[in-house]
Order: sequence, then C-alpha cells, then structure tokens
Amino acid sequence: MSHDSILERSGDLSQLVPGILISHEKDNIPLLIECEKNTNLSNRWRDYHQVIQKIITRYQRDIGAILFRGFKFIDDNDFYDFVKSFGLDLLRYEFGSTPRSHLGNGVYTSTEYPAHQVIPLHNEQAYTLSWPLNIWFHCVTAASRGGHTPIADSRLIYQHINRTIRERFEKKRLMYVRNYGNGLDIPWQQAFNTDDISVAQAYAKNNKIQLEWKEDGELRTRQLCQATAQHPLTNEWVWFNQAHLFHISNLNESVREMLLGCVDMQDLPRNVYYGDGSEIETSILDEIRGVIDEFTVSFPWQPGDVMLLDNMLVAHGRGTFEGERKVVVAMTEPFDSIAANGDSQNTTLEDTSPSLEYSA
Repeated sequence: MSHDSILERSGDLSQLVPGILISHEKDNIPLLIECEKNTNLSNRWRDYHQVIQKIITRYQRDIGAILFRGFKFIDDNDFYDFVKSFGLDLLRYEFGSTPRSHLGNGVYTSTEYPAHQVIPLHNEQAYTLSWPLNIWFHCVTAASRGGHTPIADSRLIYQHINRTIRERFEKKRLMYVRNYGNGLDIPWQQAFNTDDISVAQAYAKNNKIQLEWKEDGELRTRQLCQATAQHPLTNEWVWFNQAHLFHISNLNESVREMLLGCVDMQDLPRNVYYGDGSEIETSILDEIRGVIDEFTVSFPWQPGDVMLLDNMLVAHGRGTFEGERKVVVAMTEPFDSIAANGDSQNTTLEDTSPSLEYSA
C-alpha cells in the first residue's frame, strides 16, 4: 500500500481531535504528528494518549517512522512513562556493539561516539539473530549544529540494491567477527551484561554465537547472520544487516592503518565476512552505501521530540554535531529469528576461518 493511500484516512483524526496536525510528504518518512503550540494542556502526551495510540496502531507498520512534536515530554523519566504506557516492556541492550550508558528502566543514551564521528545508517542489532521491532528516540537537548538522526526506508534499500548483490548476500549470509577489550572496543562484560563467564557462554549458546578465548585472556566471537529479513508482521522484505558498518572499509584510511599497525586482521575490534569466511568486496559495500545514501532523510531535532521507528522497516544513524546533545533511546517488542525460523536459517557456523587479507 502506498503512503498516499494510507494517508487518505488521516483526515478523520485531524478533524476529530482539535490541536493535532498530521503532515507527511509524499512517499517519504517520517510521519509528523504535531501538537499545536497554543493547545492549553498541562501534559499533552497524557491528555492525547488515546489518539497517539490510534496513530501508532494505524501507521507504524505502514510508514515505519512517526515523529511526535510539541507534546511536552519533560525528561528521561517522562519518556520512560510514555514508552511503557503502551503495555510493552523496555528491553535491555543485549549483545551490544557500541558504548552507551543505561539511565535506568530500559532507557539508554544513544551511542556515545565523539561528536565529529558519523554513525552510518543501520537497523538496531541487525548484526545478530534477535533484535527489537521498535526503537524509540527522545531528544532531550538538541545540538546547536547538526546532530540529526537520519533515517531511511529499509524496504526501498532492499528493492534498489542490485539484484545480483542481494542474492549473493542472501546465499552466502554474513559472519560478524568481534574482538573485545584491549582498549580498542567495549569489554565482553559490557556486551553480555555480565561478569560471569558461564552466563555469557549460556547466552552465546542460545544465540548461536561462537566464543573463542584467546591467549591474552580476551574474547573473540563469530556469528553467522542474515543479510535480508522478512518482517514478521507485514511480511515485507527488508535489507537487514550491518555489513557496511562493521567492515574495515567503514573506517577512514588513517584509523584503518593505525589499527592494522597495532593488531592483525583477525584481532580487529570488529569486521564482517561472507558466511563462508571469504572477504566481502569493498566495491560492493560502496555500492550498498550509495543506495542507503539515496534514500536517507534527515531533519533537525527539536527539544522534546520523540520518534518511533519500526526497527526492521527503517534504518537510522547519527550525523556530526556541535554543542551539547542528548538523545535517549528505548527498545520494545523483541523478535528472535532463531525461535521464529527454527533450523531453516542454518545459522550454525562451520569450522571456517575468515580471510586475513584486506585490499581496498
């Protein structure tokens, strides 16, 4: 169903609920739900909760991204109350790959990378076999310059990636290799949310993650994952992986050279290969990045904004910024592809080692 036909039904909400504006550019995201500034309500999101719930039910799985503006979200706790009010538990950030702080009750900071770094668009936890279906963002403090959270429709990315490339990725799948600690990446304790090796081993077994304890006492993991996925609720196919982000070619040349001067290829903090351990061609990843860029949409945050994404339908990233920026995140509705698909994915790793060569 096209976005235009979906929005033919939006007029009734705008007319029946004074003070709510619904706007949407043709075939674009996000859907903007705005509370008019002259609305005289002390706590707007609570007063409009039933309307907001109807909007989410009607549009989230169609458009994929909804931006709520002007509803007087106050702080982290108010954001938690809002997300929790829809009856879903907030999820822990399991098997995380980036530094972030847990603010309590399932609310996290967004990735704590320096302001000058760009975070490429990605679907949250698409580098593993279980992920949240919903991801919520709340802008507490907007940067003085930049700091956008760009988004892109993963259905369009799937449809426009060269068919030969897509089929190759689907056939071979992807193997993510991670090395923890040593001051180069987060420690395994943070990734697995535990200091107990047995707990980490149990989680790895349940999620088909291969563990390797190295001679220096640090951990290496490998996991075979999907390149594309079918949405469990809409049945639409989406591009769903983080190959372009995990691959060493995502790093600028100086950082890449510095890392390879410190560690061998197999000890890089993170990298990704085809599922058989062979190297993914940089030229192919560049072509994929180009398709993602083609469908990227960006908008400036306003303090108090909340954005809800269907995490499979819409990818997100972060731009560079200046000044103070605080955007917090919550995730809901877990999806376990192992439980959903059984053995049909065949995600058990064979005894295969990744290629240890890199050519730009």
